[in-house]
Amino acid sequence: MRFYRALLYLFPAGFRNEYAAEMCAVFARKQRDSFAPLLWIETMFDVLYNALLVHLDILRQDLTYTLRTLRRSPGFALTAIAVAALGIGATTAAFAILDHVILKPLPFADQDRLVQLFQEHAFSAGDVSPANFRDWQRMSTSFEAMGCFRGLSFNLVGESEPRRVVGSGLSAGMLPLLGVKPMIGRWFSEPEDAAGAQGTAILSYALWQSNFGGETSVLGRKILLDSEPYTVIGVMPKDFYFPTRLPQIWTTNRFAPQAFEDRTDQYIFPIGKLKRGVALQKAQAEMSTLAAGLERQYPKELAHVGVLVTSLRGGMSQQSKLMIEALLAAAGCVLLVAAMNLANLLLARAIGRGRELAVRTAIGAGRERLVREMLTESMVLSLAGGVLGTALAVSVLPLLVKLVPVYLPITEIPAVDFRFLAFALTVTTVTSIAFGLVPALRACRDTAAVGLREGARSGGGPRERFRSMLVMAEISGSVVLLVCCALLIRALDRVSNTDPGFRAEGVLTARMTLPMPKYETVAARDAFYREVLTKVSQLPGVESAAFTSFLPFVMRGGVWSIAIQGVTQEPGSLRNGSLRFVSPEYFKTLRIPLLAGRDVRLSDSANSQFVAVVSESFVKYYWPGLNPIGRTFNFGNSNRVVVGVVGDVKVRGLERKSEPQVYLPYQQHVRVGDSYAPKDLAIRASGSVTALAPALREIVHQADPLQPVSDIRTLADIVDGETAPRRVQAVALGAFTAIAFLLAAIGIHGLLSFSVTARTREIAVRLALGADSKAILSAILAETAALTGAGVLAGCAAAYAAALQLRALLAGVTPEDWLSYFAAVVLCAVMAVGGSLVPAWRALRVDPAVAIRTD
Repeated sequence: MRFYRALLYLFPAGFRNEYAAEMCAVFARKQRDSFAPLLWIETMFDVLYNALLVHLDILRQDLTYTLRTLRRSPGFALTAIAVAALGIGATTAAFAILDHVILKPLPFADQDRLVQLFQEHAFSAGDVSPANFRDWQRMSTSFEAMGCFRGLSFNLVGESEPRRVVGSGLSAGMLPLLGVKPMIGRWFSEPEDAAGAQGTAILSYALWQSNFGGETSVLGRKILLDSEPYTVIGVMPKDFYFPTRLPQIWTTNRFAPQAFEDRTDQYIFPIGKLKRGVALQKAQAEMSTLAAGLERQYPKELAHVGVLVTSLRGGMSQQSKLMIEALLAAAGCVLLVAAMNLANLLLARAIGRGRELAVRTAIGAGRERLVREMLTESMVLSLAGGVLGTALAVSVLPLLVKLVPVYLPITEIPAVDFRFLAFALTVTTVTSIAFGLVPALRACRDTAAVGLREGARSGGGPRERFRSMLVMAEISGSVVLLVCCALLIRALDRVSNTDPGFRAEGVLTARMTLPMPKYETVAARDAFYREVLTKVSQLPGVESAAFTSFLPFVMRGGVWSIAIQGVTQEPGSLRNGSLRFVSPEYFKTLRIPLLAGRDVRLSDSANSQFVAVVSESFVKYYWPGLNPIGRTFNFGNSNRVVVGVVGDVKVRGLERKSEPQVYLPYQQHVRVGDSYAPKDLAIRASGSVTALAPALREIVHQADPLQPVSDIRTLADIVDGETAPRRVQAVALGAFTAIAFLLAAIGIHGLLSFSVTARTREIAVRLALGADSKAILSAILAETAALTGAGVLAGCAAAYAAALQLRALLAGVTPEDWLSYFAAVVLCAVMAVGGSLVPAWRALRVDPAVAIRTD
């Protein structure tokens, strides 16, 4: 019988109180007349089934009552739904970005066993030479398979207009290693990856649709990539991206024998698949041992060179991770503030229904029944807010795509999938229960004793203290967001005002990558450059134009070692500089100041003395206090004579330190890789530079009808792209902060309005007895000041702790930046004053005679 009584606890308390004795009596009779095992099985199913029916019936009643009461107070319902939607929507959107970029498994088979391998130097880790990769592949035992990829781009001609497509070179086993099969066609074979093999290509789904109409007959078709014929052997699935989101076509590497001769020629990226049971740490230990052995074998080329083994996401920058994590933390703070405001609304509504609850309690309604009914109301409001918030999150996701790194092999916009919906549902449920249960319990405590008492509406007591604590917590959360937002805005301002070393305004840029072997000779390239530059310079408004290997920020590397005559270079020392080949007037076009000497000239040919223009930092590092003009150094596989000095350019971006820069005449592009041939054109002009784009395309078409022009954009847009993720985060965080700030203001206003309403009779009596209205006003403002002060102090402490975690994003702004805290405190003070004005005005307008008769 004890077990049966325990089973009855599955029924609601009110049902047990009314029917438990009768049900126990019926069970006792059955127990005497029935076979015990069968009776218990039947009883358990009967209790479970009927308990569920009772709960569903009560839920139906509660839902009916809740919807009826909410229809009678639409203002409250809409406010509560909007508050819940803002918190749930912000948090769900931020989680979607975090899940998409950091948490969700990459779409590759056995992706937990896939790792990246980098060649590690003293202060950095990066790409690998083919020779080292071949040795790693041959000598390692921790990997089931190992492949590599490299970045490529091609001029695709013969299919409508010539166009530049981003591609990637893959080793033959790379796609099987990833476990992704082509949608149609097949993988690359090993013979197709051999030197001298006929070119084969696999298309992306997007390129297949845009250039080939999605026809399956594309298999076996010949296409021209950089004037070389390739045979299409496959099309990848729609959702396949590798190694980044950009490639539209894949080919084999087909390394020539000479690619394995220079171990310092680094341009490929290996991927390995660990054997089952082999941990990443064990693979790292083995590769470190192999690197040490190769260093002993090749001490000059591989001095202080190691191997770094990471997960596929291991190469993601810490700043990108921190940006997204900070956004989620800010969204969580908004959710907390919104949920506390929702709790405040529910508690105020419950207190307003005090007499109703007291009457229902007096006629027999149990506390559990009342709490359940109020919790149902909270869940209905939260679910409605959750649905609206989820729709809001879906609508804002496209605005946050700048936070998704382009170098990850994932889609640009997160999918609205099961994980997304499950998180939204979880947040909604937790919000409704966690912040609906406490108000319900507090509102239903001692309802019979308090609600029917004369003057029950007087202020003070535990309920008022609870609501005050909620408001202080809202203020604290707002301060945290205000301070963090101010710090990030200050950091964005500092980065945006960083001098890049050139003037971006009024410059149009475009890319023209000349295909080899058509433009293999310097003479062929020179003829193209001269024709384009001559005709471009004749366009209306054009002041100057020049070609360069890579524009600043577009390509951040291009680093070569530097050897200074008479200076001994220590092994592992960072004597290097970034290399750019340029045409005359490049510095004039970008407004890079010429500090000494001269610019490169057309007379600086392959048959004349090899010269260089170096940056100011180059001179300060290698020849401090000396005149650099005429001095010689070795760079780019040749000895160079310094003929000019220019200002420094932040080629690696506004937030990263750049190596000294070395600029070489484009006609002296010899003994250097083809990728350094000038390809980026910069045009400085007055007026609207974008209007020059059609004329530029026509000029290039006249020079070479098969040469595509790509990436036409202003230099200002390139610079703006440097701060785009920061701007997106600042705008998102600013929006979250504004929402939290507004909710906190509403919370203060609501608390003080309720307090004044609840104390109407008290205020009236005090005024009737001669109390000064200024004293009443001072009391209300003092209450506001106390709440605000406590919330601000706690918020400032929490904000400082948060700022310490954001240090990597602050770009030199200190976590204790006083201006950010001052602004947050002032805004909170304004918010508090604004929230207290209407309640204070109402307090001063209380008519004692009317108020005393009320209630």
